[in-house]
Amino acid sequence: MTYTVAPPRIADDETAAETRRLVSASGSSFEMGMRLLPVPRRRAIYAVYAFSRVVDDIADGDAPPEARKQGLQDWRQELARAYDGRAQTPIGAELALAARTHDLPQAELARIVEGMQLDATPIIAPSAPELDHYIRCVAGAVGILAMRIFGGWRGEQSEEFALSLARAMQLINIIRDVSEDAAMGRLYIPRTVLATTGLPADPKAVPGHPALPEARRLLGVMARDSLLRARAEIPNHPRRAIFPALMMAGPYVALLSRMETDWSRQPPRRAGWRKLTDGLAFAIRPGR
Repeated sequence: MTYTVAPPRIADDETAAETRRLVSASGSSFEMGMRLLPVPRRRAIYAVYAFSRVVDDIADGDAPPEARKQGLQDWRQELARAYDGRAQTPIGAELALAARTHDLPQAELARIVEGMQLDATPIIAPSAPELDHYIRCVAGAVGILAMRIFGGWRGEQSEEFALSLARAMQLINIIRDVSEDAAMGRLYIPRTVLATTGLPADPKAVPGHPALPEARRLLGVMARDSLLRARAEIPNHPRRAIFPALMMAGPYVALLSRMETDWSRQPPRRAGWRKLTDGLAFAIRPGR
């Protein structure tokens, strides 16, 4: 369900039930890490995830561009109402509670909407700064919010950890989903990589192109670099605070390792229990 208009206020237990429903329906591997949290923190991260999910659904939907633009604008307005104590949707009410409890910056939630607006455009062969900005919006903002909810926030050290880990995970997403994104007219591979490899800037021409494996490899190097920066910040945090984040990242790190064995091949998707073991393996031994 996507809210683009404001329904009546709903009782507190019903707002929490709605965000839980959206998280469960998404089938995201992130839910495994979320379930490790105490109930109040879990409720807050569910709110952030549900918010991200509904705005992403608007950006990825098949509605006309103006309708998608209006849907995202509706959520910008609901976000403002939530921070004013006037939320009119279940997700808005849950975000308001999470923001008060965990000091969540409104600007980070606004960045998520901005990133979805970029997705709705769509993005084709961005410059390096444009790709950085996009990743900061759609992944980095969620990472910052999640770290504040998980506890043990350490200022700049936590920001570096969150942004680096989020960047690595988003780059892995881009590598994995090149063909799927191309079918929607999107190409997130930056122009610098296209110029280096000879890959065309036409999304339709990218799947199956002989230069694609090398382009994916270069993005993989970028992802590994970001992952190393995130790992460097692990000792600066209580393990209990970052364990859920590492659980969420584990399946992505395992996917990157599998892709690195053959950049021309798309690894099959893992079963849920395999993602769970990947997440636990990385959370327990993130330095390996």
